[in-house]
Amino acid sequence: MDRARPRAGGMAILQRMAAIHLGTSGYVYKHWKGLFYPDGLPVRRWLPYYARVFSTVELNATFYRLPTEAAVDGWREQVPRGFRFACKGSRFLTHLKRLQEVGEGVELFHSRVLRLGSRLGPLLWQLPPTMTKPDPERLERFLAHLPGGVRHVFEFRNAAWYHPEVLALLDAYGAAVCEHDLVDVPVPRPTGGFRYLRFHGAQGRYEGRYGRRALRRVADDVSAWRDAGRTAWVFFNNDLKGHALLDAFDLADLLGEPLHRPEPSAVPQDSGARPSP
Repeated sequence: MDRARPRAGGMAILQRMAAIHLGTSGYVYKHWKGLFYPDGLPVRRWLPYYARVFSTVELNATFYRLPTEAAVDGWREQVPRGFRFACKGSRFLTHLKRLQEVGEGVELFHSRVLRLGSRLGPLLWQLPPTMTKPDPERLERFLAHLPGGVRHVFEFRNAAWYHPEVLALLDAYGAAVCEHDLVDVPVPRPTGGFRYLRFHGAQGRYEGRYGRRALRRVADDVSAWRDAGRTAWVFFNNDLKGHALLDAFDLADLLGEPLHRPEPSAVPQDSGARPSP
């Protein structure tokens, strides 16, 4: 497996066409039935239905357990060619091993998610809030284990990690610092040549709608980033009451790229056809 290598000048690992990838954190929520998914649509068909509307999803399942090869292959086969999965890194590596002695674990995790092939988007590594002191040496050892050719993102749940040395290290490896709202201190600056934004809830974790007024600032921000020739990934994690969906639709409208809103009562027919690889 090719390893990630530092890049001079903080260039991104991969050069891709500038875009804003917009989706939600997860897609299997029972309370979205009737609101987004038609009542008669079985859960096994939720992913291809979701992929008719959004071009990306953040997979949280990969954080909690290692997916089987069959599960990963199933995800890949159910979505169209342009769809991308952002996969959350294993909590075994981030929360239990705390980025240390992770060689075999990293190999195993990546051997699974890399089966997504061209449908693999960024890998998100969420550090626990109990990691209160920045440790650039530990972070660099972890970065050195990661495969090249994949975009990596680090979400620090403690603002102490927004240290200049940490940000410079992420730049050197082409990794992005996640911009999120679970800490009171904003990210000082983007790193890695691309951006990754997570919205966890306007009124608490996983709840509360942001609304168009707040999202107007987000739209202006990421639009300017895209217009400068760079890519951004935006995910809403406020899944309660379907607020993630509503905010995603609003942001898409504000970006001038409205999403097709399906009629909840319309159950698509299952043709049995697979998307082309």
